[in-house]
Amino acid sequence: MRRSAEAEPGSDGGYAQRLDRDGDVAAEGFRRVMGEHAAGVVVVTAEAPHGPVGVTATSFTSVSLDPPLVSFYIDDRSSTWQGLREAPAFAVNILGEHQQEVASRFAARGVDRFAPPTRWRRGSEDLPLLHGAAGHLLCRKHDVLAVGDHWLVVGRVAQSRVSAEAGRPLVYHRGRYGGFSA
Repeated sequence: MRRSAEAEPGSDGGYAQRLDRDGDVAAEGFRRVMGEHAAGVVVVTAEAPHGPVGVTATSFTSVSLDPPLVSFYIDDRSSTWQGLREAPAFAVNILGEHQQEVASRFAARGVDRFAPPTRWRRGSEDLPLLHGAAGHLLCRKHDVLAVGDHWLVVGRVAQSRVSAEAGRPLVYHRGRYGGFSA
């Protein structure tokens, strides 16, 4: 039987959560702390057997320079996962601050993410590329690994492009999209 995590005062006036018997923190507390971590926002797209698929991701990261590898995580319950799983390649569309609506659309459930007002075109290998993105990475699937309730997808970068109009990045922090200026 698992005990629930209990909150106790921290030295800074905030609250720390005790670990339960299995060493896990409660999901709500974990989400709240992770919300303090600002993350860049991308939309991962692919051409699946039934058409284009895409999903917003804030777990995107560079893995290796030699060879050039990137990764992202996707929930195993995501409606997009099946299409991404079957696709041999995917594109990473790095979003700019002006693309908050695009990020929200590709995070929403039950909508045609590629219908207007989404503006996109097909790139190499028919990969869907979003207009207005700060950059694109075209990747071949390198590795896939089940990790907890998510899948870690690693891609080997075959092509990269930075937009001439790349401006400020879109970031996700405390459950909201916004901009960043240094």
